[in-house]
Amino acid sequence: MSASSDILGQLPIDQIAAQVGSDPQQVQAAAEQVVPALLGGMQANAADAGGAASLTEALSQHQDRDPSTVQPEEADKIVGNVFGGNTDQVVQQLGGLGGGNDLVRKLLPILAPIVLKYLADRVLGGKQAPQPTGSNTGAQPPAGGQEPAGQQQAPTGGQQTGGGGGLGDILGSILGGGGQGGASQGQAGALPGGLGEILGGLLGGGRKQ
Repeated sequence: MSASSDILGQLPIDQIAAQVGSDPQQVQAAAEQVVPALLGGMQANAADAGGAASLTEALSQHQDRDPSTVQPEEADKIVGNVFGGNTDQVVQQLGGLGGGNDLVRKLLPILAPIVLKYLADRVLGGKQAPQPTGSNTGAQPPAGGQEPAGQQQAPTGGQQTGGGGGLGDILGSILGGGGQGGASQGQAGALPGGLGEILGGLLGGGRKQ
């Protein structure tokens, strides 16, 4: 199971649908695009030291926090930190895949804190990440003696290096993109189907601000 599938399986779709005033099936379909995009965006931002430091701080703030308590203004800020100035373009691309721009724009601030909490539990909290299965993941089995991704220690200071080091390695292992090879390879592991090609260089916008 991929990280995206794990998160999607835990979403209260009916509750979210009532919150945004949409049909549960439409919300489910849109969430299947939004969640991988958020994961890919966070992983892309972690590809350099500045983005990794910012994401680590965000993860620490959400580790012990119920996502439902995140205020709308803060949730919008999370989305902005993930996609930066590319947020509107990401909304347009995802909206074109199903659900429409309005639904995607409503879902992003709802799902972003949930995705952050999920990653915080695994990067910082020691929870076991789901083991990716199937040919669409780039993950390799852990080498002998290596800790599972969910049990690796949180990156600090010097570990937050670019090009897939530190946090990038951990996220790559969790998301199935592999830490080596930088942001582009990591994004591919988090994004199903052709979503990576559709979003292209829009991911990682948060680190370009």
